[in-house]
Amino acid sequence: MHKYQERFIKFSIENGALKFGNYTLKSGRVSPYFFNTGAFNSGRSIWELAKAYADTIVTSNIDFDMIFGPAYKGIPLGTSIAVALQVKHNIDAPVSFNRKEEKDHGEGGKTLGAPLKGEILIVDDVISAGTSVNESHTLIKANQARLVGVIIALDRQERGHGMLSAVQEVEAAHDAQVLSIIKLSDIVEYISNLDGFSEQIAAIKKYNSEYGTTT
Repeated sequence: MHKYQERFIKFSIENGALKFGNYTLKSGRVSPYFFNTGAFNSGRSIWELAKAYADTIVTSNIDFDMIFGPAYKGIPLGTSIAVALQVKHNIDAPVSFNRKEEKDHGEGGKTLGAPLKGEILIVDDVISAGTSVNESHTLIKANQARLVGVIIALDRQERGHGMLSAVQEVEAAHDAQVLSIIKLSDIVEYISNLDGFSEQIAAIKKYNSEYGTTT
């Protein structure tokens, strides 16, 4: 695990973005942990999140021309990540976003920011059903651009609609690489080196035996 991943997990726990307990997910599954990027809601915490995304992008060596942030979460995510890429890595990445409702006055259109063109990297927080990626991909294709990757904060490494994980389903559907700052296995590795997390680790392993995937 990279140092930036360890820092991100540590900060996520301290900041309350990563919690342990019993949480009912939209799928109806009762998860022993919960990750909420909404807890990154101050200048410092947003900067920590953006740096972790930027470090992941650079470490992956993925080739892309611009960032696309699906509304609404993707707007602050994409903006802050672009700033972190410039400040930390001297990468000046254009950013584009979609509008929830098409604008029929002024400049109009379905997007704002830089024109959608070239090879696109979508930024999001998590992938569950893949709806956001599907909608974004349709818009990207409509602009004659190409989706090359998606980056998320956490890969839960659990099954989606079938035996594949939600991440694997998106990769297969769109022939695009999905990157994540951390995976569930990274969380387990990190808390295994801390005192007082034996019950949480056991609960995660039990949950993973029922819903998890190996990658």
